[in-house]
Order: sequence, then structure tokens, then C-alpha cells
Amino acid sequence: MTMNALPTIHGDVEPGFGPVADAFRRNFAQHGEIGAAVAVYAGDRPVVDLWAGHRDRRRTLPWERDTIVPVFSSTKGLAAFTLASAVSKGLLDYEEPVATYWPEFAAQGKGAITVRQLIDHQAGLSSLDPVVRLHQIADLDGLAPILAAQKPAWRPGTRHGYHAITLGLYQGEVLRRVDKQRRTLGRIFAEDIAKPLGVDFHIGWPADQGLERIATMAATRGFDALRYERDVPLRIGAEIFAKRGLAYEALTNPRCGSPARATRREFLEVELPGSNGVGNARALAQVYGAAAGRTGALPIDNTVLDQLAAADFATDVPAGDLVLHVKTRYHLGFRKSGGDFRFGSDKRAYGTTGLGGSFGFADPATGLGFGYAMNRLGLAVLDDVRSRNLREAMLRCV
Repeated sequence: MTMNALPTIHGDVEPGFGPVADAFRRNFAQHGEIGAAVAVYAGDRPVVDLWAGHRDRRRTLPWERDTIVPVFSSTKGLAAFTLASAVSKGLLDYEEPVATYWPEFAAQGKGAITVRQLIDHQAGLSSLDPVVRLHQIADLDGLAPILAAQKPAWRPGTRHGYHAITLGLYQGEVLRRVDKQRRTLGRIFAEDIAKPLGVDFHIGWPADQGLERIATMAATRGFDALRYERDVPLRIGAEIFAKRGLAYEALTNPRCGSPARATRREFLEVELPGSNGVGNARALAQVYGAAAGRTGALPIDNTVLDQLAAADFATDVPAGDLVLHVKTRYHLGFRKSGGDFRFGSDKRAYGTTGLGGSFGFADPATGLGFGYAMNRLGLAVLDDVRSRNLREAMLRCV
């Protein structure tokens, strides 16, 4: 892409945060960006709010201020905040066995698995034995027995492996059991977090709303993969090609369809709190900014926010991820810096990445919340170069 072909960058940047705009522009010039947005909030104040490009692969529809996009596993962070709100209310305890709230979960030797172990990907429940399809996920009463009956793939608490799709299903059922109104996770998030903050993010797309402003995803293939990608997950790709292994099982069941076809009703309308949220960079930055800046806008008390931001936390499991085949660190439903994947000013930072490159995180050391969303699906397992460029530029500003 030549400089003449660069799209117009829209939005606002506070004085001192110009390097983020520069990095955003370079992503279009050098890293194959099609459409994207980046936002940074200092507490409840936006200091970066930018968008540019197109919301379709053919580059015919402009990415606008209110464009939203599937962010896949970046949804996990907002689901983790929703669980944290239940902990703040005393409805849930991270150290309590899941079976305390959901007795049927104890089947297949899972009685001792704690809420913390479950949300930190240590439960061995990264996949399901029976094939589960989207219409079954919509039937929560029918889905719960399937989830409860699942046998762990490894001894819980001894290892960890990314629960790419299943994590949100288990989180949702736990919350449904402790919420006094029996609300779903998506509804709790909508009513207790999204509405009070005014964030444009949905876990379960409303059936009465159209899809017109939702960007469509673009897979990265062929020459574009050679040109723009350096961190190609060859081992995961080999498992998917061979149709065997923990990565294949975790990423293909429940059957959700191709990520490139994510902008469709049957995928977005069900609640997959680990993998199908739809929103924008501004929404991610708003929620994480509220957490990092302790604005009081989240229904989460400071004691729990301290737990989320804990710099050092006990973990007895090896760093190697059995599903992703890289070093990962998880903490209370979020990612922490580890191995070659670093983010934030220090070890207190926490957030989650999404398939293709989206990312949201809180940086308690600076009080900043960061959000990035795009529609070209990058191939990196964790550290997409576009996100890295933006967050490193943000930290240089402070």
C-alpha cells in the first residue's frame, strides 16, 4: 500500500498521545490493515479515539465512528469483569469449588475444581466430547447437563490449556446459578456494566437489531500472509489439518463456523461469553479505563480490583499452554504478561486478546485502559504486531 492509498484517520487524540496516531497510521501503511479502531481512556476520559479504513474486505464501506466488530476472545475480559462483579456482591468466591454453586458440575471427578482454576484454564475442560452446535448453546437448560458431564482432559490444577470457546459457557452457567434473577452472563453485562458506562458492546446480539454497522471479517491468506505475518501458529495449524489434538478439539467444538464468517445472526445472537462479543475499541478502553482508573463506574469494589491487578500470584502449573503451545499466564479470567508476550507498564496490567488481533487491557500503574479492534484476521497466537505497535506507542506517551 502506498502512502497515497492510506485512508483518512478519523477521531481525536489529546496532546501528548500523537505517537499512537502515528502508529495507527503505520499499521495501514505497513501491516495490511483494512479497517480498525484504537482507543485509550485515562479513567473515564478518552485520550485516544481513532478509526479508519473500511468495514468490508472489498473496501467499499467506510469504517465509521459507530462501527462495531466481532472481537472473539477479547470478550473474555468483559466476561471476567462480570464474574468479578458477582464476587464483589458476595455471590461468588474465586477459591470456592464450582460445585458449591452448581452441584452437578462435580461429575467425572470435578468436585474439587475451584472457580479460580476454572477461569484460569486449569480445569481440563477446553473441549467437549459430544458435538455441540450453535442452536444447542441457545438452550441453556439443555446445555448445562452436557457441560457438567464433561470429563477433564488432564488432572485439574496440574496444567493449563486455553479454553477457547468452552470457558464462556461454563462461566455463564455459574453466573446463572448465583444471580438472584437467574440472568445470563450477557444480560448481567448489559444491565450492570454496559448500560451504566454507556459502552457499545454486546454478548449476545439483540435479535431486533440489524447487522449493517457490524464490520465483516477478512481472512489473511496467500501473499498477504507472507507479507504481513511473522508469528504463524504452525503447530496449531497442523493439529487442525490432522483433525486431532487439544488445539483442534478446543477450537472446533462447539461448532461455531469460520471466524471469517462471524458477522452472521446465528453466531452473534447466542451467548458465547468467551468468544463472540461484538463491540469496538472504544468500549474495551472504557471498561478497562474504569477498572485501571478506579472511577467507581464498575460494580466491582476496590478489593476485587486489587486482586485482578495483583502483580504476583501463586500458580503451581507449568507455563506451557497445552492448547496454544506457547507460554501463557492467566489470572482470574484475564491474561498477564509472560514469556515473549508483554503488555502494560508493569506486572499489574491485565487484559485479554482476541483471535485475529483485537486486544483490551487495563494498566493500573498509569490508570489507562486500552482497546484495539480490526477486521483483518491476523495469524499471531497472542502478540499481533498491529496491537503491539499501538500499545507500545501508548506507553511511550506516559
